[in-house]
Amino acid sequence: MNIDLSGKTALVTGSTAGIGFATARGLAESGAHVIVNGRSQASVDNALASLKKSYPTAQATGFAGDLTDAAVCDTLVKTHPAVDILVNNLGIFEPKDFFDIPDSDWTRFFDVNVLSGVRLSRAYAKGMAERKWGRIVFIASESGINIPVEMIHYGFTKTAQLAVSRGLAKRMAGTGVTVNAVLPGPTLSEGVTAMLKDEIAKSGKSAEEVAAEFVKAHRSTSIIQRAASVEEVANMIVYVCSPQASATTGAALRVDGGVVDTIV
Repeated sequence: MNIDLSGKTALVTGSTAGIGFATARGLAESGAHVIVNGRSQASVDNALASLKKSYPTAQATGFAGDLTDAAVCDTLVKTHPAVDILVNNLGIFEPKDFFDIPDSDWTRFFDVNVLSGVRLSRAYAKGMAERKWGRIVFIASESGINIPVEMIHYGFTKTAQLAVSRGLAKRMAGTGVTVNAVLPGPTLSEGVTAMLKDEIAKSGKSAEEVAAEFVKAHRSTSIIQRAASVEEVANMIVYVCSPQASATTGAALRVDGGVVDTIV
């Protein structure tokens, strides 16, 4: 399958590292002009340099700013008023017991993980519909189905993303704009590596080995029995952004290694 996104502009939020960066790279390799986003100018510049190093012909620009802030979202939209592909990847996670999660954390997780994507989808979807082509993807998680007991506030936001993506897909019916959610399982991103750093240092094992042990202990239904790579997740995202995925919309597409123990 040859995915050709030449002439398309793609915005990937939270794309200076992890799944977001792998997605930006995959879209760029497919010919899209990619807008890389991170909270700081330094992180954006580093990501652009890394992207250009690994794929010298990449068409990419950067936008630095915290998209949790509505004013920053407005600035982004004014700077880049039209995109063809929007990947709402920006997100945070943090293990914390339910009884230790204050109201402020619930609000913060909702603002970052859900509302940022809602704002940008609202800003860009009408233009996509006018051009009769567009792709909106919310990066949710298997945690939106299997709510993790150690991160209930995170799981709640991922369930919300599934609701928003399904509802918006129906709202965009007949426009040529598809809206989907991609559900990664445990993925060996920089964030997960940082979460496991103490165990990695203590055990002397590789990040891959420690992550596999975490999966077996805490996501025991995993069929692959390991963490996915960011590239494995990005492959699904790039596909659902492609012209070839035109009949896929309103879907929750799992790249969870089989963690969710259901047939459908």
